[in-house]
Amino acid sequence: MTTRIAIELVPRTREALELELQQIQQNFPHITAINIPDLLRFDIRSWEGCAIARQWFPQTIAHIRAIDMHPYNPLHMIDYLRAHEIGEVLVIAGDPPQNHERVIYPSTSVDIIRKFKREAPEIKVYAAIDPYRNSFRVERDYIRHKLDVGADGFFTQPFFDLRLMEMYGDQLQGQTVFWGVSPVTSEKSRFYWETRNNAIFPRSFAPTLEWNQQFARQALEFVRRSGFDIYFMPIKTDILKYLNGVLVE
Repeated sequence: MTTRIAIELVPRTREALELELQQIQQNFPHITAINIPDLLRFDIRSWEGCAIARQWFPQTIAHIRAIDMHPYNPLHMIDYLRAHEIGEVLVIAGDPPQNHERVIYPSTSVDIIRKFKREAPEIKVYAAIDPYRNSFRVERDYIRHKLDVGADGFFTQPFFDLRLMEMYGDQLQGQTVFWGVSPVTSEKSRFYWETRNNAIFPRSFAPTLEWNQQFARQALEFVRRSGFDIYFMPIKTDILKYLNGVLVE
């Protein structure tokens, strides 16, 4: 089975997003899917970014923030997803907005996965895996709960340690999983990941482009060997420079 390789692109502006999409399509034929986060500080919502991305990539994955979804009303973006042939979504819990005037709801990711499978069963719904928020056993049980309500697969938080990936991979055999890899090229960025997300870095970690490219190649080898998928999330790193050292085939 061919490994799917996706990349997460932040939709800062339409022009910037279109430029990145063109560059990726022209330079990296192994990338076949675009993953668009839903960031409230930007005007473009995730599903709108996916509609733009579909001009270059037929496979796009929209993020859906559970806390933005009314627990009883129909999912408001379903018609948009269908109209633009966006057939995959990732449901995440969502962080509360800094603007307190924005309405949020007590909906959980489990609630919204269940709503998607009921209201739009043709759409493939991914759930999130966060190896840092809970103990391994608690996260494993949460994964099982998401499968029970209909999750079709998973996207993980970025990993930085291959040993931790292998431990989770042993429990996820047979599931559709996009493993996250994100370059961290400064001590400030590492501090952010450790303090904000409780991320775990190996002793060998170095905040250099070379270390991150080497780890990304190792992660890609792991997912190909294990029958999984992967997505790259180069938040503050030059995309072309980073990927040229990863997708070297």
